[in-house]
Amino acid sequence: MQISTKCSIAVHCLIFIHEAKGIAKVTSALLAQSTGCNPVVIRNIMSALKKAGLIIVARGTGGAELSLKPDEITLYAIYAALEPDGMTSLIGIHSCEGRKCPVAQNIRQVLQGPYQQIEDAVIQTMKGITLQSMIEEFHHRVASSVPKDIEK
Repeated sequence: MQISTKCSIAVHCLIFIHEAKGIAKVTSALLAQSTGCNPVVIRNIMSALKKAGLIIVARGTGGAELSLKPDEITLYAIYAALEPDGMTSLIGIHSCEGRKCPVAQNIRQVLQGPYQQIEDAVIQTMKGITLQSMIEEFHHRVASSVPKDIEK
């Protein structure tokens, strides 16, 4: 597994959607401008997020909204929406079946247990990270980047 940039783009879009609620209609063109991505990439990501039930997109006029509260959306849910089979290839095992070497004959079985533990740990960690926690980190970073002379 490699967490592709689609996941970070999706998180970017979801935070943008959350922040724009009641301020602007969030369209793929607006998200493309914010992310710097091609609108087609944004539409594909939005489609996957919609199919996973993470967002609602208004028909015709467009405009995306979160369909769940930010604390109900996990990083794993976002990742799984974009890469449904991504975790199955977390760590690859080289092909060496059919060799006479006893290590070659058994390495796949030796590694399956440890690799599964790693995969499970990654999934659990991603399930523990919510969109809400990432929004809070975003707010913290925005607040700490305000120049001191503007705060007054």
